[in-house]
Amino acid sequence: MRGLKKKRRIQVIAVAVFALALSTGLIGYAMRDGINFFRSPSQVMAEPPGPDETFRIGGLVEDGSLQRGQGETIRFNVTDGGASVPVVFTGVLPDLFDENQGMIGTGKYVGGVFEASEILAKHDESYMPKEVVDALKEQGVYKDPES
Repeated sequence: MRGLKKKRRIQVIAVAVFALALSTGLIGYAMRDGINFFRSPSQVMAEPPGPDETFRIGGLVEDGSLQRGQGETIRFNVTDGGASVPVVFTGVLPDLFDENQGMIGTGKYVGGVFEASEILAKHDESYMPKEVVDALKEQGVYKDPES
């Protein structure tokens, strides 16, 4: 009788450990595409990521770099004051997207060009994403809109 209780307890613990490991694995698998790390243009140029890595890049759209191509293809450079990264995007840009304005793009760095799949622009005149502000402050080119 005592051996049966001990055996049952071991079975319950083994099933619980297996269920925990399985659920942890499934959660990790589900989140693998949902986590995109932010990088500034200086970080991208210092340590270029692999062509398979999806990440976010942010900064200011460099003045004079915006080129509209055939159809919906747009080329421009994003900068944080320390480095500049060429970006290509095919699609419709947000209405507030313009030169010398803050932006964040999601995509991959392939062959020295950031191929954006999504572009986000600031939503009013004073807002800029925290990551972009931090990157610009680090390079010493951030200007406070309040002043």
